Amino acid sequence: MDDVAAPPRPAAANEDTLPGFLFALTAYLLWGFLPLYMKALAHIPPVEVIAHRVVWSVPIALAVLWWLGRTGDLRAAMRSPRMLGMAAVTAALVSVNWGIYVWAIGSGHALDAALGYYINPLFSIFLGAVLLRERIGLWQGAAIGLAVIAVAILTWEAGRLPVVALALTLTWGCYAFLKKWLPIGPNQGFALEVLILLPIALGYMLWLWGAGTGHFLQGVVSDDALLLGCGLVTAGPLMIYANGAKRLTLSTIAIMQYIAPTLIFLTAVFVFDEPFSGVKLVAFSLIWAALVIYSAPVLAGRLRDPAG
Repeated sequence: MDDVAAPPRPAAANEDTLPGFLFALTAYLLWGFLPLYMKALAHIPPVEVIAHRVVWSVPIALAVLWWLGRTGDLRAAMRSPRMLGMAAVTAALVSVNWGIYVWAIGSGHALDAALGYYINPLFSIFLGAVLLRERIGLWQGAAIGLAVIAVAILTWEAGRLPVVALALTLTWGCYAFLKKWLPIGPNQGFALEVLILLPIALGYMLWLWGAGTGHFLQGVVSDDALLLGCGLVTAGPLMIYANGAKRLTLSTIAIMQYIAPTLIFLTAVFVFDEPFSGVKLVAFSLIWAALVIYSAPVLAGRLRDPAG
């Protein structure tokens, strides 16, 4: 299949569309409010939650591919050792990212999660410069510098690096970077990743069942419903986003990606009541300033050329 032999071709017209905007907005809103869902699962170990996210994502991912008529792409990918190897790496990265995120929300570190996803666009610029020899502009360098200062301030306050935020940044940034090189469509790629993780997730769930330490089908209806729903809250936003991203310009996506961490930040402070000290306010203000500096040239370009 073409999707397997070469990277997906770009859309014929690089422009924003209303369906694309609505798809992307829906995905970012779902990701932004995901901490509320994960907080309800805080009493369940993160590894068990991740196992359910994988297992119940599989039927949703396969159903979407069947509906789109792209199951042949997935079968071809599964016959390619190179494709399987690349997908195994991205699957490992995304599963670690999920685990850190679930733990962070459940253990009162939602602010760290927001910080990690705020920093991620700047880390992507850094990765491009280091690995692809892309030139960092003056404004981009200034934005990265402010982010480094913010991390240093948080390190000074806590006496240690903000490990959770940096781990989320590293795992998601590397996942997104490598995902660009996975020569298969985003929906097919996600299906392939969860299929690779499926034997491990199922094995772990069976081990929990045998040991009598699992939380699924133990008579608590709310736990069963939340764990079953993990597939929908995992696969749903990713696939909705994939369908929105291909109908939007990169500059629009660059601006919209701040919606989710902003909602996570507001949820952490005003719903979860996580402590937000003056030092953290200074650090987050530097991050927000960095994002403004990073986004200003993008917005200026859009104003000069509304067609994208």
